[in-house]
Amino acid sequence: MKYLWSPWRMTYMKNFIHDEGCIFCQALQLSDGVENLIVYRGKFAFVILNRYPYTSGHLMVLPYSHISSIEELDRITRGEIMELTNQALGVLTEIYQPQGFNIGMNIGKAAGAGISEHLHMHVVPRWKGDTNFMTSLAETRVLPENLSETYARVKAAWRNKD
Repeated sequence: MKYLWSPWRMTYMKNFIHDEGCIFCQALQLSDGVENLIVYRGKFAFVILNRYPYTSGHLMVLPYSHISSIEELDRITRGEIMELTNQALGVLTEIYQPQGFNIGMNIGKAAGAGISEHLHMHVVPRWKGDTNFMTSLAETRVLPENLSETYARVKAAWRNKD
């Protein structure tokens, strides 16, 4: 048997996995920083790094409201989510120069939502060849950048856009 060590996960398991409550709502209660990974707070929605990214720079755009479907959002919040998604594309393009993006929502467990109770839009930068044998055969992702470094870069680039 082969082992892939990821000691940083223990901190996450101790601090962020709770039997009760929404991890996104809990993150909103923390001061912005590497602890909560929130890179931007808008009026009705916010942007946070995915703690388990597909690629470096994997962001999520969420409403402050704890709702599970886009149909429950008011028009203003839906609009801000789309505007923040657009801004995320610009920030990620500036930092990483990806060759493409995956953008989308998984609404409901049957659609693949890992956290179905709080709606979120994924913004994933992509490059040709970023999925290799590790992902395909070993179901393991290899990320070239530490999450704290990704946070610092995205936060700084977003600050420069304001």
